[in-house]
Amino acid sequence: MGQNTFRKKNAPAAKRKKFRFNPFAFLERTLDVSGLLGEGIPLKLVPPFLYAAFLALIYIWSNHKAENTIRKIDILQQEVEDLRADVTTLEAEYMYASKQSEVAKKIAPLGIMEIDEPPQKIILKK
Repeated sequence: MGQNTFRKKNAPAAKRKKFRFNPFAFLERTLDVSGLLGEGIPLKLVPPFLYAAFLALIYIWSNHKAENTIRKIDILQQEVEDLRADVTTLEAEYMYASKQSEVAKKIAPLGIMEIDEPPQKIILKK
């Protein structure tokens, strides 16, 4: 039976090591928070903090959108009320102008007179 031996490494350690970007290590190097947190940032607390920050941003954004929507609804309701008032006024003016006496006053300068007697029925014998 054979003997157990270690395998010889073919590639040098420098070529085999791949560069990986670690954002937490980058933050720890750039922000010197060792004075506040001691040895370093507790990495197990970072994902819950980022999740809470993300939820807070969503909450702020949704409140902002809701307030903008409410403002737009108020503006549109005021516009609808103004248009409704305009329509009511125009309908009243139209109804007044289409009365028979008002029409007679408007066509009098043209020389057209209102008929005072009712129309006569013409009967044809076949």
